[in-house]
Amino acid sequence: MQRMGMVIGIEPQMIAEYKRLHAAVWPEVLALISRANIRNYTIFLREPENLLFGTWEYHGTDFEADMAKIAADPKNQEWWSFTIPCQKPLDSRKEGEWWAMMEEVFHHD
Repeated sequence: MQRMGMVIGIEPQMIAEYKRLHAAVWPEVLALISRANIRNYTIFLREPENLLFGTWEYHGTDFEADMAKIAADPKNQEWWSFTIPCQKPLDSRKEGEWWAMMEEVFHHD
């Protein structure tokens, strides 16, 4: 199991919409996340900086392949058509990233 984290900005005028969407995530999207070996997935919002922080546990063996399956799924692409306009990627993210991946520097069970 690998713990992972990521961060992205959120457009201030889209915060209410983003919360509304995530209050009722589509069952197909939730099932897809589970099939991609992701568990304990949480997204936090930090205002007034308007940052979203996502964290999860990855229980698979090929993260890139699992993420490619998520990206290729038509229902997920439809979901993203609603969520992506809410998000504001960080200028400092690596090439190819939408959400900027983070390094774990501490964990305590």
